[in-house]
Amino acid sequence: MLQAVITALLLFPALALADEAQIRRVIEAKLNGAKIEGIQPAPMPGLYEVRYRGPNGVQVVYTDANASYVMSGKIYETRTDRDLTEERLRKLNAIRFDSLPFEQAVKVQRGSGKRILAMFSDPYCPACKQFEQTLQQFDDITIYVFMYPVIRPELSEQSKAVWCSPDRSKAWLDVALRGNRPTASSACENPVDKNLALGRGLGVNSTPTLIFINGERVAGGPTAADLRDLLDQPPAAAQR
Repeated sequence: MLQAVITALLLFPALALADEAQIRRVIEAKLNGAKIEGIQPAPMPGLYEVRYRGPNGVQVVYTDANASYVMSGKIYETRTDRDLTEERLRKLNAIRFDSLPFEQAVKVQRGSGKRILAMFSDPYCPACKQFEQTLQQFDDITIYVFMYPVIRPELSEQSKAVWCSPDRSKAWLDVALRGNRPTASSACENPVDKNLALGRGLGVNSTPTLIFINGERVAGGPTAADLRDLLDQPPAAAQR
């Protein structure tokens, strides 16, 4: 609590220098009707982060104190090579991991399963296939796969057949990792249409989209090294 108060006091002088009303007026006019949800100093001195909600969830742009200039892009910290914008967006778009309907997901577990990941994936997405190769490097992992057939929607019956298979985990890996079509019927009750609605509601617009136990999400397949760091982050409750 004390740290939060100190942080707020440190930020106040910087915020006082910005013409917030001017920033809102100018930038909202450029956002095609989107409303600004917040303004605060950016990591780079002299810039301000402007948050708004778009089709892909919360987004940010950067501006100066009077909104004379607007920048859309990423801020990198050269000392650490960190993508500060991406880290910020992951936090802004975080969701409660335990709110996901895991009963709609194919569960793939190896070893103890202590590393936990949820994933929206399409077996006919090239990036998803490549990421499946990366996942094979991890033991002691549990992956909740929300099948999300948006790349080749005409082949959604194959995702449904995965669900109808006696061993869903094996059937998923056969199709997503090895390219083998499932042999089961697709006529059973399945959650594929529910997953499509779920993904649209969460703003999932690319595959794979990963959601980690702390609620942060990543669009696209990270490298094995980056994935290990993301998987080993503590749950959101432990971060507060």
